[in-house]
Amino acid sequence: MRRYGPAVLLMLVGAAVLRIALFSDLYLRYVQGGLRPYLVASGALLGLLGLVRAALTARAARCGTDAADHGAHLVAEGHDHLHSHEGSPRVAWLLVLPAAALLLFPPPALGSYSAARDEARRAAESVGTFPALPAGDPVDLSVSQFGSRAVYDSGYSLRGRTVRLTGFVTPGDGGAWYVTRLRVACCAADATTSKVEIRGPDAPETDTWVTVTGTWRPRGELGYPSAWPPVLHATTVVRIAEPSDPYEER
Repeated sequence: MRRYGPAVLLMLVGAAVLRIALFSDLYLRYVQGGLRPYLVASGALLGLLGLVRAALTARAARCGTDAADHGAHLVAEGHDHLHSHEGSPRVAWLLVLPAAALLLFPPPALGSYSAARDEARRAAESVGTFPALPAGDPVDLSVSQFGSRAVYDSGYSLRGRTVRLTGFVTPGDGGAWYVTRLRVACCAADATTSKVEIRGPDAPETDTWVTVTGTWRPRGELGYPSAWPPVLHATTVVRIAEPSDPYEER
């Protein structure tokens, strides 16, 4: 069965990619939605290569020829005293662990642990005017949109408006808590944090997903660290299920 190892490995990795990208929305925990076709194509190609490799190995076995050993022998003849007879590098078997993890125990989306370590990476933005908000309250905003307007909008477009934010709970000092979202440009590896301090209701459990409705409370001077993080005085906090796409786009 050892000769079928490379084929099994290719099919296992392909199945893991297809499991998160084709048969579920789990891929959204790791990459942007626009990359789904490439993931599906990659998973299908790996699975196909595994089937082809298995078929070639089976045919070689029926013919009484071990194709992998024969190929290694030819290489050895052209390179002094190289006598490797492995069908594939042993290190390739390390791929079994992440592939099996994706199939059986997909890692969760990034949460409060990552958010707490990302504040120093927030990009500098300039104070200025922002487009008017849509009519009608409450107005739905992403956490990053609310933060940008609260900290940098010289037109104070949030003043007097009721807004609705969705994110996960992260704890702060002295009983403070935040509604937080992670923003990605390509994948989870480049995630940055946006968060809003919530005043009023008690904090739900850390990493709980919530939708918070409330009004903006100005703090500090626009564009300065004293204005960060922005504050929302909450009137309602509703617990929700984690969305299929947990990240905001940058």
